[in-house]
Amino acid sequence: MISLMQEMGNRALALGVPLSVQMDVTYRCNERCVHCYLDHDDHGEMTTAEIQGVLRQLAEAGVFFLIFSGGEVCMRMDFFELVEYARALMFSVKVKTNAFMIGGKEADRLAAVHIDAVQVSIYSHRSEVHDAITKLPRSLERSIAGIRRLRDRGVKVILANVLMRSNFQDYVGVKALAQELGAQFTIDPTITPMMDGDRSILSLGIDQDELRQVFRDQGLVGNVDEFCAPPAGPLAEADAMDTIPCSAGHTACYISPYGDVYPCVQFPLPSGNVRRSKFLDIWRGSPELNEVRSITVSDVQGCSQCVHGSSCTRCPGLAYMEGNMRGPSVQDCEKSFARTGVPSVNLQKKKPSMAQLVQIRMMPAAVPTAAATPVG
Repeated sequence: MISLMQEMGNRALALGVPLSVQMDVTYRCNERCVHCYLDHDDHGEMTTAEIQGVLRQLAEAGVFFLIFSGGEVCMRMDFFELVEYARALMFSVKVKTNAFMIGGKEADRLAAVHIDAVQVSIYSHRSEVHDAITKLPRSLERSIAGIRRLRDRGVKVILANVLMRSNFQDYVGVKALAQELGAQFTIDPTITPMMDGDRSILSLGIDQDELRQVFRDQGLVGNVDEFCAPPAGPLAEADAMDTIPCSAGHTACYISPYGDVYPCVQFPLPSGNVRRSKFLDIWRGSPELNEVRSITVSDVQGCSQCVHGSSCTRCPGLAYMEGNMRGPSVQDCEKSFARTGVPSVNLQKKKPSMAQLVQIRMMPAAVPTAAATPVG
């Protein structure tokens, strides 16, 4: 028996409906996290009226799940107005914020419109570690205060813990903090390359031994946040290898503060701009999105016969950043190896040492710098 969410996803996929959209309303941020993949300068963000117009187009296109993110969403003076507008259009809204600027009034406004959840990145339960990552003094203290205000008003909060070498030992403490705050908890071991193709920040990621520890920690079952879901779709299990590798470009996409449309926030393939074209025209007619949709797991070299084929979270966006969206993703091969102890077909072919893996991670991707150039 499949869940209601799976049924919605299957029907959306069959009908070509963009079920979920993440919209970054700004890249500006009060934090300067060491692993952040964004350019924080403002190159001409969409105005309030522009974003409201896009939201109406998304509603008409059938979008149901809407994620507001950034940057830091509260850097926009009109952010809460945008949330209220989105809820009036009946979107299920999730907000990603550091909660640093969530005071009583802000928490009241989010609670009043019954948003689905607020996700807050917490890197450590220790201020000296968390604040060193965000480069913002008192950021842990202020984020926790904002979380408490949201929880006091009944807002669902999720603590998201991105694992790096500098905070790896603290995930147990962050999980305990989440329990204390009455919040949910998730961890993610994936460090994402910069949107301009720079892969140097991947050196911040945890190593294979640490990754193996995370995936085999029984206390974390159900808490490891995989960025993309395993292959899924309206096909029988026997046909799984002929279906899609993830939802990017199929039932989901990403819109930048400048109106650029991408298959996913982790898949910076420019596919159109809502300042120049209607969203639905981009969704249906973009050559880039249609190329993404043409990729099946069976097309990916080495993946169709891989022992991890049914469980791998192989991300075409990470593969794209590694140079070929139709190829394997070394990062995902590493995660499968850490999870099971069995090397994938592609890792067996390459047989890289850990030093070589780090070198591969830091190689510039075949992504032109202009690919992420904002449209102002």
